[in-house]
Amino acid sequence: MNILLISAYFPPEVGSAAHLFHDLGIEFVKRGHSVSVLTGYPAYNVDPEKLPPQYRAGKRMTETVNGMQVVRLRSPRMPRHVPVLRGIEQVLMAIRFALGGLFHVSRQVDVVLVYSPPLFLGLSALAIRWFRRTKVVVNIQDLFPQSAIDLGVLKSGFLISLFRRIESRIYRNANRITVHSEGNRQHVIRCGGSAERTIDVPNPIDTKAVVPGPRDNAFRRGLGVHDGQLIFSFAGVIGLSQDLDTVIDAAGLLRDVPDALFYIVGDGIEKQRLVEKAKELPNVRFLPMLPIQEYVQLLHASDVGLVTLHKEVKTPVVPSKILSIMAAGRPILASLPLDGDAPKIIAEARCGECIGPNDPVAFAGAVRRMLGMQDRFASMGASGREYVVKHFSLEGCATVYEEVFNSII
Repeated sequence: MNILLISAYFPPEVGSAAHLFHDLGIEFVKRGHSVSVLTGYPAYNVDPEKLPPQYRAGKRMTETVNGMQVVRLRSPRMPRHVPVLRGIEQVLMAIRFALGGLFHVSRQVDVVLVYSPPLFLGLSALAIRWFRRTKVVVNIQDLFPQSAIDLGVLKSGFLISLFRRIESRIYRNANRITVHSEGNRQHVIRCGGSAERTIDVPNPIDTKAVVPGPRDNAFRRGLGVHDGQLIFSFAGVIGLSQDLDTVIDAAGLLRDVPDALFYIVGDGIEKQRLVEKAKELPNVRFLPMLPIQEYVQLLHASDVGLVTLHKEVKTPVVPSKILSIMAAGRPILASLPLDGDAPKIIAEARCGECIGPNDPVAFAGAVRRMLGMQDRFASMGASGREYVVKHFSLEGCATVYEEVFNSII
C-alpha cells in the first residue's frame, strides 16, 4: 500500500503531533508499506542554532527518514501569539501543501492520512484527492473551531461561521474521519460527519520506546533533587488550554511542604507570564521543551505526572501526555473537566486521581493526599502501564489504520 502522511509537524521537531505520525510511519514501513510524508521545515520546539545545515535554507527538500520519503516545504511563519497572523500562516501552509502533494510527492499514493489541526490541511488532502484520485483519511486531534470558541480566542461570528462550514465540508467529504475518543466521535457526527465513516482510533504510544525506568537517574541527579523530595512534573505545550495557573497557585498554598517540587517543562505562549508569576515560589521550576530521550528520563525521575486542562475546554480532550506517563509507569494527578474521556481512562486504569479544573485548593489537597500514599505509587504505575500496553499500543493502532485503509481502497 502507498501511504502519504501530511502533518504540519515532524521530527526533529518535538511534540505529540510530530511524533505521532513519525512513529506510525515507521510501523507502516515495517509492515511493508511505501510511506511518504509531506511536512514543513523544522521550526517548532527546536533550537535554530542546533539544526543541521540542510534545514536552515531552501524552500523544498526531500530526504529519507527511517525508510520514509519525507518532502519538506517551507511556508511563512507568523508570530504564534497573534491569532489572525497564525490563521494566515495556516491558510498559506495549506495551499503550499496542496501544491506540494500534487507536484513534489513522486511516489504513487493510494491513501492520504492527514493530521488536523491545522483544519485547513484537511482541504489540502481533499484537493490532492481530486487530482491524484486517491483516498483521504483525516485524523482529528483538536476539535477546531470549538476549542478556540470555548477558550474565548475565537469570537467573530463571521469567522466562526466560516470555520464551521469548512469543518463540516471536511467531515462530509473525507473517505474516513478518525478521532481518538468516543466523545470526539460524537462531536464530529453532530457537525456533519457520518457515523459509519467516523472511526475511534485511540492515539498510540510506543510502549517499547517509553518504558518504566529507575527514579534515581542521571536526569534527576542533574536537577539537584534529593531522594526525599517528590517531583510533580508537567511536560508539554504551555498554552491557554493547559491552565497551569492552577499548579502555580496550588504550589503557593504548599509552601509549607518543602518536599513537593513542581516542574513545568515545555514551551508556549503562556510560559513567560507563568515564569513571572512563579518567580517568588521556590517549589516551582521551569525547564525548556525536551527531546524525546530526555523527556522519558524526566518521566522516570518524576514521582507523579501532572495533566491539566482549563475548565473552558468543553471538547473531550485526551492529552497524549497521559499515555506517556502511564507507559513510563508513573501515577497521574489530573485537573480537568470530569465529564470528558480522559478521567474515564485514568479511572479504568486505576493509575491516579482526577479532580475538577481551575481549583488550586482542591489541587493542593490532592497533592497532600498523594504525599501520604507513596507506598501505592508502584502499584498505580504498574496498573497504568498494563492498561496502556493493552489498549494503546502502536502496533494495535497501526492495525486499525490498515483496516480503515483497506476498507476504502
